[in-house]
Amino acid sequence: MRPVEAMLAAANLIGFLVTALPRMRRRRQTGYLLAVPAIVAVVQVLAEGFRWQVVPGYALALALPGAWLLRRATAGRLHLRGWIARTARIAGLAGCVIVLVPSVALPVVVPVFHFPAPTGRYGIGTVTYHWVDRSRPELLTADPADRREVMAQVWYPATPAPGAERAPYIADAGAVTSAAARLADLPPFLFSHFRYVTTNAVAAAPVAADEDRYPVLVFLSGLYGFRSVSTFQIEELVSHGYVVVGLDQPGVVATVRLPDGRRIENLPIDEIGPLVDQSIEPQPATPALNGVPQPDGLVPYFVEDVRLALDELTRVDTRDPYGILTGRLDLGRAGVFGVSLGGRVAAESCLRDARLKACLVMDDPVPSDVVAAGLRQPTMFLTRDAETMRLERRKSGGWTEHDIATTLDTMRAAYAKLSGGGYYVEIPDLFHVNFTDLPYWLPASEQLGLTGPIGGRRGFAVVNAYTVAFFDQVLRGRTSPLLDEASRLIPEATVDVRPPSGQP
Repeated sequence: MRPVEAMLAAANLIGFLVTALPRMRRRRQTGYLLAVPAIVAVVQVLAEGFRWQVVPGYALALALPGAWLLRRATAGRLHLRGWIARTARIAGLAGCVIVLVPSVALPVVVPVFHFPAPTGRYGIGTVTYHWVDRSRPELLTADPADRREVMAQVWYPATPAPGAERAPYIADAGAVTSAAARLADLPPFLFSHFRYVTTNAVAAAPVAADEDRYPVLVFLSGLYGFRSVSTFQIEELVSHGYVVVGLDQPGVVATVRLPDGRRIENLPIDEIGPLVDQSIEPQPATPALNGVPQPDGLVPYFVEDVRLALDELTRVDTRDPYGILTGRLDLGRAGVFGVSLGGRVAAESCLRDARLKACLVMDDPVPSDVVAAGLRQPTMFLTRDAETMRLERRKSGGWTEHDIATTLDTMRAAYAKLSGGGYYVEIPDLFHVNFTDLPYWLPASEQLGLTGPIGGRRGFAVVNAYTVAFFDQVLRGRTSPLLDEASRLIPEATVDVRPPSGQP
């Protein structure tokens, strides 16, 4: 609950008590006290912005002085029998209670949340780029003249600036959240308050001077996500000295807004699903997009966005349009990580682009060609056990037995074929959405069965610990006891270690 929202809740509570207590109700000064909630409500809207979770508070703030004025206006002219008057008074107080409870509960249960400061020593700067691949048509639009365009947000280590204005969580929050809600068959207003959420990043902050160049990681979101959907993980990596590039890919994220105002909306699940699953197992009928058959599905097409990102980052390192990252990107130490569909694309990207030196695949099946060929890069597979997946399905819906088997079998098979070595990590009690920021979106998500019993903050801490340890070991040469097969530093998890080919 934001500060003025808390003031509004307190003012409404005081107003209710003034109305409920007979001695206070009969005093003429009561009217002045009951005007306070309405004044605070106006201040809250002007200072913090309107949001639907506070609507009961707004309603009560207007109802309290309104009821007092009505009572004053009818005093001496409206005479009700004793039992009728008592019933009316009790009904009015009961109505106030019915509104008062959600007026306090809703802003707490669905808050304008904040991201805790990450644990590393660096501050976080951020800039956004628009990249166009003129060699490829845009498959998600009907116009054959359209070229592939992606939006890329870069987070980088910066000198800490405690008093600086913080960058928004989602740059185009209204469009992104309404599109995601629509695709998930949820009310579009549900996440409208995301427009008020900020992060720990500062727009266009100077790069930290501690190192000449910083290793680079490309982040890929899951289906219907957005480039900052795992900010808990992105900010942690940046605070430990990594540049992270999050991609808004048409066909993956819910919607992409381009600089000229155009939007590319994603497809419903029954249309996009077969196109992204084709790389895992052939569909009964070859999927098509805008009437064009896609025998390989869309994952190879999305992989080209990662190639585009690496090409464009090379240009940024040579001459950054912002004048910030020139000469600061170590693309010789580049990696990729992704969650859900993003993990699938990450694995395929490492198979096809040797510039990527490290790969983190989180909780998604691995494409069949990756399983067959094996990856040369050191790779970590981060997932859960089958029983946790079944628990998620029982509590909030989720994968079928076939989905569970496909995910775990392909991840295990890809792990067994690693020639560059790697890790297979299972974290029990972690649900699929625990790999995203959702536990911050809804603090009661665990109690509602939406997130795993591990708890939101503990889940974030465990995922971040393995993420940083893996990339530190592969890209910085910093060994971590956390990645030892016998390690019990995180007792919830099990770690299998596969050495590179040729090593015992």
